[in-house]
Amino acid sequence: MKTSIKTSPVNMAERKELSLAAGDTVKIHQKIEDKGKTRIQIFEGMLLARKHGTTAGATFTVRKVVDGIGVEKIFPLYSPLIDKIEIVRRSKVRRAKLYHVREKVAREIKRQMRRMRMVDISTESEMEAKAKADAAPKEEVAAA
Repeated sequence: MKTSIKTSPVNMAERKELSLAAGDTVKIHQKIEDKGKTRIQIFEGMLLARKHGTTAGATFTVRKVVDGIGVEKIFPLYSPLIDKIEIVRRSKVRRAKLYHVREKVAREIKRQMRRMRMVDISTESEMEAKAKADAAPKEEVAAA
């Protein structure tokens, strides 16, 4: 009688064949536990690096921008907390690790900040308008 030993709930052969590479835009469906319930959260971004090949400790780094702030996450390739990995788009890149993207984004933001001008434009609230209207007759009486 042959018994198969299952060491991981992850289909390792399927993950190995994914052929993730730097420059790919990927969607990672990650299992997250909230108050005893498990839900799936999607993290979509550009794959910056893939490390340690296809070994058990293989990882990949994904970067996305949320509200103007860059967020990077390092995922283990064979993690049971990752439900699914989707490759949305493939890009041809000339580097194996795209860490230079971090500095590129920072430079672009600095360049945009240089072009900005300080401006003080605001609207008048109803309370300020009432206060001005009440103060105007008092000033006229004081002037007379």
